[in-house]
Amino acid sequence: MKETESAGRLPGRREFVALGVGALAVAVAPRVLRKGPERVRRTVPLMGTIAEIAVVHRDRRLAQGAIDAALAALHDVDRTMTRFRPDSEIGRANRLAARQAVPVSAATATVVAAALAWAERTGGAFDPAVGRAIELWDVTHRREPPSPNVFVRLAGQHLHRSVELGESGGRPVLVYRDPAVALDLGAIGKGWGVDRAVAALRDWGIRDAIVNVGGDLYAMGTSGTGDPWRVGIRSPDDPGRLAGTLEVTDRAVATSGVYEQYFDYHGRRYHHLLDPSTGEPLRTATRTLTIAADDCMTADAAATALFGRPAEAPAVLARLVPGATVAHTG
Repeated sequence: MKETESAGRLPGRREFVALGVGALAVAVAPRVLRKGPERVRRTVPLMGTIAEIAVVHRDRRLAQGAIDAALAALHDVDRTMTRFRPDSEIGRANRLAARQAVPVSAATATVVAAALAWAERTGGAFDPAVGRAIELWDVTHRREPPSPNVFVRLAGQHLHRSVELGESGGRPVLVYRDPAVALDLGAIGKGWGVDRAVAALRDWGIRDAIVNVGGDLYAMGTSGTGDPWRVGIRSPDDPGRLAGTLEVTDRAVATSGVYEQYFDYHGRRYHHLLDPSTGEPLRTATRTLTIAADDCMTADAAATALFGRPAEAPAVLARLVPGATVAHTG
């Protein structure tokens, strides 16, 4: 798939769902500018999903350079922290850290530390160390569940407590105290990537933009008319329909849901959001949960940690992250 770019007038209400990818759809306010900044937009496959960046600016060349910088930041996070590449820092740790200390960058250490903190604060409901269970389920390619005899061995182990983040030779290192550990930062690293992309845009002097990576989004400033960005939450049952809408300015939004990564078997939907206590996908009537927060890494982690707990989510979120809110659940 190629990168695509577009520039021109800002879309109206009828184009709401057309502008946006993944769990969240993006639009600007319906008023069309007579004369002013134009929108430059780029979409590219990244982090196992689609990344979309739209910048509103009078200087189209500057907007393109800013988007290049933001995409470079996203690619750097993906290359460094994905578990799908054996040469990434997380890939190397998953191969070697049960036997030896594996050096990682300060950025990876920051994200791992945040993930481990979320694991502790949620009693293991959020556990970044269950990568082997995620690999086992592989809901994108499976058509039936694995044998319970296999995945129950990974259940309820609180594997995050076997991840040691230390220092050696002045560099952060990872050590695994249990061979069953495999880090998967997919539930927090994407949000970190969005935050890095936003920082890159700001370094270029961009004030009005949106970064959307498959359901993890940050809205900078306004949509170009002085109005907030309008964000639509796609229905998990019908991608062409919206389950809700938000108006967002200088805030992050992240959605977890049973959208694309799942398979159905004997009347049950097996999705990618695992319950570390059982080693299998969460059993819940929840279809989607959207969190709004000051930064996308926080929103990303919270949307995963609290998925399947809609009744208690607001109170838990208020305790864990003051200022963050449950924006939508369904």
